[in-house]
Amino acid sequence: MEATIATAQRQLAAGSANALSLLASCVERICNPGGEGARVFPHGVSMAARKQAQASDMLREQGVAGPLAGVPVSVKDLFDVQGDVTRAGARVLPERAASADAPVIARLRAAGAVFVGRTNMTEFAYSGVGINPHYGTPRNPYDRQAGRIPGGSSSGAAVSVTDGMALAAIGSDTGGSCRIPAALCGIAGFKPTARRVPLQGTVPLSPSYDSVGCLANTVACCAAVDAVMAGEVPPAGPAPLAGLRLAVPTGLVLEGMSDEVAEVFSRTLRRLSAAGALLQDVSFDSWDQLAGIGANGGLVAAEASAWHGSLLAEQADRYDPRVLSRIRLADGQRAADYLRMLQRRGELCRQADAELAGFDAVVLPTVPVVAPRIADLDDDEAFFSTNRLLLRNPAIANMLDLCALSVPCHRPGDAPVGLMLFGRHLSDRRLLAIGMGIEGALRHERG
Repeated sequence: MEATIATAQRQLAAGSANALSLLASCVERICNPGGEGARVFPHGVSMAARKQAQASDMLREQGVAGPLAGVPVSVKDLFDVQGDVTRAGARVLPERAASADAPVIARLRAAGAVFVGRTNMTEFAYSGVGINPHYGTPRNPYDRQAGRIPGGSSSGAAVSVTDGMALAAIGSDTGGSCRIPAALCGIAGFKPTARRVPLQGTVPLSPSYDSVGCLANTVACCAAVDAVMAGEVPPAGPAPLAGLRLAVPTGLVLEGMSDEVAEVFSRTLRRLSAAGALLQDVSFDSWDQLAGIGANGGLVAAEASAWHGSLLAEQADRYDPRVLSRIRLADGQRAADYLRMLQRRGELCRQADAELAGFDAVVLPTVPVVAPRIADLDDDEAFFSTNRLLLRNPAIANMLDLCALSVPCHRPGDAPVGLMLFGRHLSDRRLLAIGMGIEGALRHERG
């Protein structure tokens, strides 16, 4: 039986499971010495998880159950959870427990979610690869013996779901940090329109591009979690594919595809067409101009540099050198450069939204390659070229303030491949409904 939120809710309602038993199953997997638990949860299971589960079971007995009551959820280590230390995958932040929940955590708590623990991540969320030199790197569930990257920066979030350590994971997404690990690990990952979910109480990377997303086994699971975090209701159900207008972008986003990804992407497009979707090749002018707002690390490096200033002055030697080098790209920027990039970004966002008006969604490969081996990225040149390749397609949605979703489209047993969907600004619920429809159409192909 697939590990989904809906399945768990049916079990809880029927009494065949309770919050404590769901949590116990997750903890058993986390504590398995032969598994990835120690790298996914480097700080262990949350000390408050059992009490949360007990409280959820007591409330259910009294007829009180929120939309995520008893559902075990993992939390990326950059969200403040009251009583927990927020480290953001680094060793330079003070070991001080948060005095209050971040608003998104408070919403999940009020909905009844049980926080299993804090998941590993790229230091300060500044990489799409997922390697962490401080706390280890969780191994991708596909071909684990080869030691493949999980993708980042929400590396532990993805593996917590694939390995049954949580039913859903909360992550951040600044350039693909939910969707890249979702695609490489074979699950669903969602990045909302940034302003829908509050960022307060999180360690920032780039306030211009940061958004709070989620990862889970299905799009419906992502929709359920997103609805709570955004304070909305989830879409009523999957959108029918017949007559759906899907843009297939041409140009750079289709370059450099590995044979595996190219074959799966082509097969997926044929499947969508057979289901009645109307596919059209499109060149988006706004996308072609994005390089103009990425010089010297762009807005991300500039905003990261501003936030990290005092820490770098005192503890630069304790940073991951690869993260440090990306923050310091901003040293080549001037204040005028930053202001011009902000203005130009706003213009391109408006242009992109207008260009998407004639389509229900855009479909493209989430990333153009399958997960490489960790050992193959020991060399800095190989690491940074892989990082750029992984971020290339997903980052478009962050730069243009779109909503975006990655849906697994590979066949069981094959290397995971993600199909990415872009939707217009604030069309999140519609995009999730389309994602559920596409996911349903692909199940036969994947089965």
